[in-house]
Amino acid sequence: MSQVTHRELFPGVWLRTAHTNKFKSSYLSVTLLTPLDKKTAGANALIPSVLRRGSAVHPDMESLSAALDELYGGAIEPAVRKKGETQCVGFVASFLDDSYALKGESVLEPAADLLGELLLKPYTQDGHFCPDYTAGEKANLIDRIRAQINDKRTYATQRLAQEMCKYEAFGVDKLGDEAGVAAITPESLWEQYQKLLREARVEVYFCGSADPDRVAGALKRALDRLPVNENRVEPVCDVRVTVGPEPIVTEEVMDVSQGKLALGFRAGGQSCWEEDYPAFTLCNAIFGGTTLSKLFMNVREKLSLCYYASSVTEPRKGIVMVSSGIEFDKYQTARDEILAQLEAIRRGEIESWELEGSRRALIGAYRATLDDQGRQEEFWLGQSVAGLEDGPEELARQLEDVTLEQVARSARRFQLDTIYFLKGKEA
Repeated sequence: MSQVTHRELFPGVWLRTAHTNKFKSSYLSVTLLTPLDKKTAGANALIPSVLRRGSAVHPDMESLSAALDELYGGAIEPAVRKKGETQCVGFVASFLDDSYALKGESVLEPAADLLGELLLKPYTQDGHFCPDYTAGEKANLIDRIRAQINDKRTYATQRLAQEMCKYEAFGVDKLGDEAGVAAITPESLWEQYQKLLREARVEVYFCGSADPDRVAGALKRALDRLPVNENRVEPVCDVRVTVGPEPIVTEEVMDVSQGKLALGFRAGGQSCWEEDYPAFTLCNAIFGGTTLSKLFMNVREKLSLCYYASSVTEPRKGIVMVSSGIEFDKYQTARDEILAQLEAIRRGEIESWELEGSRRALIGAYRATLDDQGRQEEFWLGQSVAGLEDGPEELARQLEDVTLEQVARSARRFQLDTIYFLKGKEA
């Protein structure tokens, strides 16, 4: 069992500490939270990778690797994530927990110092980012953006979000777009980096055996070069309740052998901030969120209409996205059956094994979070973005009380907003 605390280190700079003796490694992350914006998404996504190439003290990858080797082979990696309409950029680090150090030495402090050094003491040339590092990481980021189309299942969900939220921040890719990244210069990137340091809310996370006060002291020292700003930007997210009179339908043609059908629903205002959030999560689990769900058991297994069929929520945005792989000529049949399964939930046609099995699966997933440091950090980052403090155990407990009628009521608030269909050239 870990004791989780949340405290402010500096104005707008927060530290969450999960104090536990459960792991042999310590996990540390520093994340800058900034509004997702088409104009800045590419530059923000590029910044951690350029910073990771070298610092003023360790100006290249070789010297950085040597510094990490001294920390028992620790790792620090750039991270770019999207939570609702907030872009989250920074570093995640893993290193040996102090309690396992061979000579009883401290690993936390030098690891925190190295992380702070990478973030706040970059290697520069002529007062801005190194042109070679910037050019290399720009090419890597453009490759990542282009490569997204290779995983057609993920691509279809991404395209659904873009079409569904075309005029909302959620429709922006966390990596930005190719044209925006190509236009970045070392000077413009440096300017955006300075803006991020000044304005973004900062979330620091630590999981390990070190005393929370000691962790706070180490991180205060490591991050003391951050600009002081009493008014760092707080994350916000627009939760739209209504949809248009007819669903938006978008079809795309590619050289693919399997169709991808994705459906986007507005959840009628249901989100992680609402009292009925536990019913919303259980409703999605019964709909398509587990292997016991109606989409999996009926649309995929019983009727064989899909190669796969599942649904996920974006709890900060209040939307549900269904993902399925189908034969091209099964478009209408599969679409109708997916909607029929939702109608069944709305009518309360839920077997007891579906309700309890999905409940147990969700509770098990929450509790499994406690066994994985990376999943814990991801969970708490999402809570921090939303301004929430409930942990996995509390969310698991809330699920115990959700009734069948509450699930049905949640489903009745779902409204189909957008349909995306990726089909082959012969279809």
